[in-house]
Amino acid sequence: MKKNGFMEGAIIATIAIILTKIIGVLYVIPFYKIIGTQGGALYGYAYNIYNIFLIISSAGIPLAISKITSEYDAKKEEKKKYAMFEIAKRIIYIFSICSFLICFLFAKPIANLILGNLTNGNTIEDVTFVIRCVSFALLVVPILSISRGYLQGHNYITPSSNSQIIEQIVRIIIILLGSYILVNILNVPLVYAVGVSVFAAAIGAIVSYLYLYFKLKKSKTHKKINLKNISKDEKKEIISKLIGYSIPFIVINVANSLYNTTDMILIIRGLTNLGFPASDVEEISSIFTTWGSKLLGIVRAIATGLTISLIPSVVSAFVLKEKEKVNLYFNKALQILLFVVLPITIFMSIFSTEIWRIFYGESYYGPLIFKYTILVTVLDSAQILLCSSLQGLYKTKLIYITVLTGLLINLCLDLPLIYLFHNIGLHPFYGAITATVIGYMISLSVALNSLCKNDGFNYNQTIKLIPKLIGSIAVIIVINILYKNIIPSSTNFILNCIYLGIIGLINVTTFYLLNKRIINNILKDKLRKKGINK
Repeated sequence: MKKNGFMEGAIIATIAIILTKIIGVLYVIPFYKIIGTQGGALYGYAYNIYNIFLIISSAGIPLAISKITSEYDAKKEEKKKYAMFEIAKRIIYIFSICSFLICFLFAKPIANLILGNLTNGNTIEDVTFVIRCVSFALLVVPILSISRGYLQGHNYITPSSNSQIIEQIVRIIIILLGSYILVNILNVPLVYAVGVSVFAAAIGAIVSYLYLYFKLKKSKTHKKINLKNISKDEKKEIISKLIGYSIPFIVINVANSLYNTTDMILIIRGLTNLGFPASDVEEISSIFTTWGSKLLGIVRAIATGLTISLIPSVVSAFVLKEKEKVNLYFNKALQILLFVVLPITIFMSIFSTEIWRIFYGESYYGPLIFKYTILVTVLDSAQILLCSSLQGLYKTKLIYITVLTGLLINLCLDLPLIYLFHNIGLHPFYGAITATVIGYMISLSVALNSLCKNDGFNYNQTIKLIPKLIGSIAVIIVINILYKNIIPSSTNFILNCIYLGIIGLINVTTFYLLNKRIINNILKDKLRKKGINK
């Protein structure tokens, strides 16, 4: 296996994750027809809780492993690197078991917290059952994650990315086959089909882990080491690094997950208090937690792919005190968000009705919610990117301040804005989305300002491109509005796909031609061949 440079790794990781997300988006078409809105809400309840426990048990350690591996690799400290991996495995086993037990044993109190006073929809028993089904994945996914982190730390991005595709394919096969057989052939209650669907996460992780296990052996990046040969001081240093580096990653990821979980719980509370019927509350909840979230995943995948490659690259450059390189990496990542993620989200927002119709058919609430939430993914992606960069720069305290500030603002504003929007005649769920936007913007402002003032970060490379970006987006918006008014979309699935495909191609071509030099410069991996471009 060959190692990947920053932009090469970012592109490989991003393409792999986008493919994974595309597969994950496409399967929801038949899956929605099988389990419907109520099943989607139930699926979302389980997965939001699972994500929090998964993050606590594993999200920090794999990313910390990637960072520590890069650090020890740069310093040529092979023995410590091998010992770190062995210690990390032992830690992850303990956390996995504890997380599983907590999630499984306390599933009913968690279900009560989610549903509150909601009646005439999914029951406490239903939510409890699916949470227990998904909890088994906590025994497998964390172990899979540390192998990915170790390979990513060596800049072996390709096998790690392939494992995600394998995991997704296996998971989706189990979801579709299992739910279809249970609902349409065996005619069992819907809750069991959703239970099998969330349990599929464990099966996909097992198959993916077996693939990575053989890749890890083949890579020869790791040698078995007897931990008795490691001094107490070295063990203490390694454990200290694992804990110290993991906690910020956990905070970052828990905060992102808590944005969604907080919105889910408070939207249910708020809409119930405003007198919305249970069917509408669960439909809106399912759009936020499951169906809309699936479509947002492609955009978030770009930020995730950037992060995977950014962390080891930033760490290596920082350890070697190459500040210009660190600044260049960060600016390139920001530019990808602005010139790739932002145009995609604007296009998807304008054509929210057509996109929703392709995947889920006609819906009143779906396009209304999706057109706003898709724009929020730009801020979500920026938060992931920024916090990962701060971790690479050892800015732990700043991570805590920015993330917790944004989360607390969102938490405090959710219900007041839901009620405010309702009272002024707007859709109340827009209040929850607006609370998230305000939380993200304040959080990002604090971090960017701190990096500029205290660490000499310079955003001029990116700022000077913004006028060009604004002009290009204005042209694209005008083209899309004209196209939408001149050629109305069809309710026919095939015609709707062709309609979106044509306008999508026009968008990509126009935007690329308007920004050809900039985009080519962003995506070109000159760092690997020519050093820093000043």
